[in-house]
Formats: sequence, structure tokens, C-alpha cells
Amino acid sequence: MMNAVKRFVKEEEGQGMTEYGLILGVIAVGAIAAFVAFGDALKTKVEALKDSILN
Repeated sequence: MMNAVKRFVKEEEGQGMTEYGLILGVIAVGAIAAFVAFGDALKTKVEALKDSILN
């Protein structure tokens, strides 16, 4: 039983996945903030690009 507890404390496999999850969360929050901050300008640019391609 004690060996199982020691292995559990020393095990680091789940730590990497947690870090990746946190990084993904930070990127998602940053992307949402960028879309909120630059949403109108981005929409205008995309519409101008669409019009230039279609005409």
C-alpha cells in the first residue's frame, strides 16, 4: 500500500496534460479578447476582402 502512495506522489504524467490544458485556456481567452477588441475592424476588413474577390 505504501509503495502505491509513493508512486502516486512521484507520478508526473498527468502534470503535462494539465499544463497543456492551461495553455489552451490562455490562448482561447486571448483569442476571445482579440475578437471582442478588434471585432468591428476585423469584420470590415473581411467584408472588403470578400467584395474585392467577388468583383
